[in-house]
Amino acid sequence: MPDDNAKYAWPAAEQRSLIGKRISRVDGPDKVSGRARYTYDVHRPGMLFGKVVRCPHAHAKVVSVDTSAAEKMAGVKAVHVIQGPGTEIQWAGDDIVVIAAVDEATAADAARTVKVEYQPLPHFVDDFSQPRNVAENNAPLTQRDAFQMISNDTSPEQIIAAVQKRGLSFKVSPEMAQRMKDNEVPDSVIKAFQSAPLKEAQPSNSPYKKESEQVKGDPDTAFKEAEAVSEGVYGCPVITHCCLESHGSIAEWTDDDHLFSHISTQNVSGLAGQFAQALKIPEANVHVHQDHVGGGFGSKFGIDRWGAYTAQVSKKAGGKPVRVMLERDAELEVAGCRPSAFAKVKMAARKDGTITAWQSESWGTGGPGGAGAPPMPYVLTNIPHQRLQHTAVTTNIGPARAWRAPNHPQGCLITLSAIDDLAAKLGIDPLELMLKNLNLVTARADTYREELLIAADLIGWKQNWHPRGQGSGVTRRGLGLAIHTWGGRGHASNCELTIHPTGAVGIKIGTQDLGVGTRTAILIVAGDTLGLPINQIDLKIGDNQYPASGGSGGSTTIGGVSSSTRRAAVDARDQLFAQVAAALNAQPGDLEAVNGTIRVKSAPSRGLSWKDACARLGTRPIQVVGKNPGPGDLISSGVGGVVMADVTVDTETGIVKMNKTVCVQDCGLIISMKTAESQVYGAMIMGIASSLYEEKVMDRNTGRMLNPNMDFYRLAGIGDIGELVVHMMTGKGYDERGPIGLGEPPTVGPMAAISNAVANAAGVRVPFLPLTPDRVLAALNPQGGSNATV
Repeated sequence: MPDDNAKYAWPAAEQRSLIGKRISRVDGPDKVSGRARYTYDVHRPGMLFGKVVRCPHAHAKVVSVDTSAAEKMAGVKAVHVIQGPGTEIQWAGDDIVVIAAVDEATAADAARTVKVEYQPLPHFVDDFSQPRNVAENNAPLTQRDAFQMISNDTSPEQIIAAVQKRGLSFKVSPEMAQRMKDNEVPDSVIKAFQSAPLKEAQPSNSPYKKESEQVKGDPDTAFKEAEAVSEGVYGCPVITHCCLESHGSIAEWTDDDHLFSHISTQNVSGLAGQFAQALKIPEANVHVHQDHVGGGFGSKFGIDRWGAYTAQVSKKAGGKPVRVMLERDAELEVAGCRPSAFAKVKMAARKDGTITAWQSESWGTGGPGGAGAPPMPYVLTNIPHQRLQHTAVTTNIGPARAWRAPNHPQGCLITLSAIDDLAAKLGIDPLELMLKNLNLVTARADTYREELLIAADLIGWKQNWHPRGQGSGVTRRGLGLAIHTWGGRGHASNCELTIHPTGAVGIKIGTQDLGVGTRTAILIVAGDTLGLPINQIDLKIGDNQYPASGGSGGSTTIGGVSSSTRRAAVDARDQLFAQVAAALNAQPGDLEAVNGTIRVKSAPSRGLSWKDACARLGTRPIQVVGKNPGPGDLISSGVGGVVMADVTVDTETGIVKMNKTVCVQDCGLIISMKTAESQVYGAMIMGIASSLYEEKVMDRNTGRMLNPNMDFYRLAGIGDIGELVVHMMTGKGYDERGPIGLGEPPTVGPMAAISNAVANAAGVRVPFLPLTPDRVLAALNPQGGSNATV
């Protein structure tokens, strides 16, 4: 008997009939014709419509809620208080009351009659686009805080005031005293530190939460001995999720104890437990269904508060179906954001470009939970000497959520911008500098080298790159690059596959297709294994009553579903071989499934049609369940990619134009080439939008989001993206790794590549994204002038 690896192994390239081919998505015709039903398109019999009363304050306590007028209105079937008196609200737009009525207009009218009294509380919605001065907050003071204050040119009086206000939890070390002197700190300031009374730092309500400093090697010595040192500040703001289909669901009670929910989610199999916990019913009593979803990108793993209260108001309405979908402004305010990240970075290198040291002081926010430190230095993690310090800042802006490669785009932007600035200071081509330092990556150095050279050829790096600042004229062209990584190992998945005596083949799997081609990939794997065209296989997904499969996050879906489908299809095929081998005067191991036939490998003319072979099953179908993890080594994790950008900067208007973006990406064995390339195209477009347009703009005075609409929360349109070029790495060295997730990695590099291209074109670094005209002009004219913005 063959071992599991041989039994389930992916077919060799010459034996693949469908895997790796350019096959259009099977759900494409339904989507372009309008037949595809999203949650918003579902209309259950007797369905009611929900509208929500939202808090206008960024931070407040609910004092009282009066719903009496709404309850008396004709057409209102149920009113449910979501957060009642005594609740503390942490962001504007949070849900207070939901109303279910016979139509949306009635529900909206009723919502306007609800009277809620709030006690406003102090809020904090800073955008953090400038380095923070520690003297401005009440955080405990440390030696590093003191040096940060010195580095930020805080006046001696401010530092002494901070010392006297809070005291010191340290005595100045000789090293710190020397560093102060080296930075020309007045003796009066040094004495203030040295003479301050020693006392313990007091607990603080400050929004600034410093993490422990991380040190590797000897960064102080490395910087002191460095032949070149480059410093800069870089960062990107909070951006919001902006799925084509907003969050929401339809909930109905089929009886007093059983819930049926149509919901926009990327986690079909995982929601029943969440509903059960929120509603205090058995998990087995929850039926979750979804046909299509208009994107998730990390924001749709939970039922959320609105999923729970939709079910609760349905219960109050006698179990009738109630639909609550977030309006676009609510979606942008409360449905999740990607945290901001900013950092002050210092790098050291030899004159030949060998990177020796990294130091970063980073900060960022993702709402009430702050924001974790982005991975830095990104990819080049083996820089020998490092010092890292991160401050998470809590704010009243709404919650953070996973957003396609969480924290990687931010870490890549900061790291690769700093590396690009180092290359400019050394007068070295950044491509050459990157190639020289690939020994600093933890894995896949050879892959990055190959990808960098391919990308350079595709974008014309040798012909078009020029040293920073050598552009001329009003419009100036520039090139930039970035490298990125991701894991992408497949999640747990179960696939039920049935071969019927009629020849029909059915698959059930409790996964979801976010619009990236999951249906197509499953059918390709099954069809290739069984030797059938994909239109002869009936696939059912999107229901938690099917065998469970993981949520679509972390780029884990393709590995999970392709592996469970492969195992199911191989097991079912082999059982069919065992049933028909005698009729073909052969052993089961001598058979193969090719082009709709079961035939003898050594004598292809001896065979049966698929239908005739299945007829020999009698009355009993073959039914198997393939699992991941399972037997055989089918998948792996860890990919690398390269993005290069070609831009033009208008130095009079500050407008950045995308000319061309190239992405070279590996993802192991590609199941569907066409949908793989499509995922990369989508990632590049999202990266362009993040680089040039997206930003959650908050009003510091009111605590409200100023751009919660598609007029002012801009995304990249077809005229904004320029030419997109995708090159997928395939063949030896890649295919044998099996399928690895692709959705996230190509979203990581575009921000850094575009920022670096703008710096190359303009001759100056525009430190913060998005690269809007005002920021570009401010960087070009920091001291004022004909193009100054102030």
